[in-house]
Amino acid sequence: MTLQISPVTDADVEAIAALARIVWQDTYPGIITQAQIDFMLKQRYDPRLLLGELAMPEVWWDKATLDGDLAAFASSLLTATPGEMKLDKIYVDPAQQRLGLGGRLIGHVVQRALAQGCNTIILAVNKRNERAIAAYRKHGFVVRQAVCVDIGNDFVMDDFIMARLLR
Repeated sequence: MTLQISPVTDADVEAIAALARIVWQDTYPGIITQAQIDFMLKQRYDPRLLLGELAMPEVWWDKATLDGDLAAFASSLLTATPGEMKLDKIYVDPAQQRLGLGGRLIGHVVQRALAQGCNTIILAVNKRNERAIAAYRKHGFVVRQAVCVDIGNDFVMDDFIMARLLR
């Protein structure tokens, strides 16, 4: 198999939205309600919104393809805190999760963070998403704090903010 990591383009948006739906439907039942899953997909993965994010110079989107097929994607951005980058989204096709794609994308984001002069990467993860928490810990992230974020529509995300210090 040939793995390639490259920037996401406008032509990838529909595939990114479709992969996000697959991942949310695989990961979040039992953690949040179906109505909340649908709300989050609409709020964060509507193709028009994704196109808007791709146009922002301070947001980076990357995709991992295996033999030309989309297998994972990630987005990252600089935060208002100097020296800090946020790993905003990272999703791997459930059928491809044991291939190290998430780790490769994290490594790509680490290199970008270092190139931007950052010394910390942060991310938010649902406290009940044990699989993701374990994966992030494997890649050097630790829990920094617990937060509750009012997403709207009577939906509060109960998250950990995790951080990885870069050397």
